[in-house]
Order: sequence, then structure tokens, then C-alpha cells
Amino acid sequence: MPFDLRNITLADRLRCAVDIQRATKRVNNLEEAANIVVRYLYDQSAPAPDGKNGCALVRCYITHPYGSLDGESKKFAAGILGDISPYEGMNCLTLIATVGDEPAWNSKLESRGHRTIPLPSAQAVERAPMIAQLIKQFGLQIADVVNPSLDVLHELAGKSYNVFHVEKALGSPHVPAQDDFVIPFGIESVVGFGGSLATGDLYAVILFSRVRIPENSANRFRALALDVKSAFFRFREAVFA
Repeated sequence: MPFDLRNITLADRLRCAVDIQRATKRVNNLEEAANIVVRYLYDQSAPAPDGKNGCALVRCYITHPYGSLDGESKKFAAGILGDISPYEGMNCLTLIATVGDEPAWNSKLESRGHRTIPLPSAQAVERAPMIAQLIKQFGLQIADVVNPSLDVLHELAGKSYNVFHVEKALGSPHVPAQDDFVIPFGIESVVGFGGSLATGDLYAVILFSRVRIPENSANRFRALALDVKSAFFRFREAVFA
């Protein structure tokens, strides 16, 4: 039974937890597990009033060092950096799973602007409004995500994160691409949740909803973040498919 994003109940959240744990039990890597999670959230969101899917797009990102990315992802990140030279330990926000209404939204390889987003400095992150706000609403310091020390990684491993929530996406400075995404696809709200992984990376799942998600419903995703983290945490070495 689909859940209503406008009013997620405790029963909905518990059902999501059980379903996600069961579905990801036998997968071999983090990327496979992430694709199951985003597909589940997309498929199980109740339709919007116009009959379209409740979510237009659901994505999962992880932070990951540039030196451990594949060649195409490195090339993508370098293209965004321009004149800035990438370095092996540079954290990148890497798209690992995606599902949505448009054909191109169902493969990370088809992403034109968000496949691998380099995070070379706190100043660069501040110029990406949604990423900066997501980090801040999670309760993190941008500098700790850009260049985490061992002490910071240890602290993040035990941290419980807040939820990234934009109740009204239309006109929000924290949700870019208003004219070619928010308006034409009827995006009402955005919710993101995340946590730390065994690798020291962070993960974030972001839902772009066609229904207005109030704060009390958005807060349910904070508990779901722990359930998804539990499903992801065993993948220390096997990250990509």
C-alpha cells in the first residue's frame, strides 16, 4: 500500500524499514542497494492529486574521494572544475542511484549536470545552494564534508542527522533549476535524509515531491535514515556495481 508523503505515519515508516531491509539483504554492493531504495521510495509514494507519481524524481548521492572514482566520473568532475586542478583526496558528491519520470532520470550515466559534483573548497560548495543547504540542514559543517579529518570521520559515524526540507520548492533559493525542473514538473517540496557509511563517506537520499510535505511528515525521514544506513553500512569495500 503506497504511503502519502503529506502524512507519513509511524506505521508507514516501520513498513518502509522492513521492506528496505528485506529487499537489500542479498545485494552485493552499495550501488545496488541504493538503487533498490530510490526505486522503492519512488514506487511507493502515493499519487499526486493529478494522478501523476507522488515523486517526480528520487536520487541517492554519496561523498567519495576523486581518486577512487572511475575514469568517466573523474572526467565529469574535472569538466566542472575547469581551471581548478583535481586531487586524489578531493571529496565529490557522486550520484549512485536515480529513478524518475523522465527516461534520462533512470540512469546515473545520463545525468548531464549532477553525475559527479566536486567539492574542492567550502567556498565552492556555498556557490551550489541546494548542496550547501542540505549539508547545513543535516547539522554538518561544510568544511567537515569538504575535507574531513580522522577525528571528524569518527564523530560523524555516530551522529544522527537532521532532515533537509524545503516545504515550498517554487521560488526557493535552495532549489535551483526552477524554470526547467520545478515549474514544468510541478515540484512542491523537497526532502532529503542521510547518514554516514562504513567507508567514512556520507550518503544522502533526496525526494522531489509533487505534493506539499509538511514539517511533521518530513521529520519521519530522520528515523528512516537510520534504517537505510543499516542497509548500506555493510558495504565497506563494494561501493560501485
